[in-house]
Order: sequence, then structure tokens, then C-alpha cells
Amino acid sequence: MDTYLQAGLDALGDATRMAIFQKLAGGPVAVNELARTLPLSRPAVSQHLLVLKDVGLVTDSKAGTRRLYQLNPEGVARLRAHFDQMWTKALNAFQAAAEKQPSGEKHAKPRRRSRRT
Repeated sequence: MDTYLQAGLDALGDATRMAIFQKLAGGPVAVNELARTLPLSRPAVSQHLLVLKDVGLVTDSKAGTRRLYQLNPEGVARLRAHFDQMWTKALNAFQAAAEKQPSGEKHAKPRRRSRRT
């Protein structure tokens, strides 16, 4: 597995970082705004953002005196590609299993129930 992919999955394994990641899906947000929506201090939010940034899931930019954080499209694309590939394999395996008929085994005809009066 790709090192960056594994690091990203590990980072999102933390509930607080996952919450931050989901909030950033709506667009760029400043640290102070994120801290107001979470039960964390601004420095704690900054530490979580740094972890997300280090694994390539978040980028930041300066906007006046504030720093805006947003999802990194390349990091998100890496995660999506991983899950797309995983689901494709799983669905293909399911389809193959569903279409496979054991050799020598025929479909049994349904039995008729006798009517007793």
C-alpha cells in the first residue's frame, strides 16, 4: 500500500481529524472558525490540521492575517482511488461468485405442495 495513502488513512482514524476533514469538505475554513465548531482549543485544532497537512490531505493559504485550510484535491483523489479500486475488486468477486454454478450440480425444481382437503 502507498505510504501516503496509509498515512492518510491512519490520520483519518482519529475522530477529531475526521470531523475536521468533513468540515473542510464544505470549503476553506480558518482555524478559529473550526475551533468554534469543535470542543477543542484553537492550538489543538492547529495540531490536528498539521497532521492532516503532513499526510497530504489538507493545504493552507494565507488570507490577510488568517490562515485558511482546505482539502487537498490530490490527497482526496488518492483516497478515492483506493476505495474505488477496493470496491471494484469486491463487486467483481461478488459477481463471479453469484454467476458461478458448482460443476455437476443442477438447479433443483421446486417441489409442489400437495393440497389436503
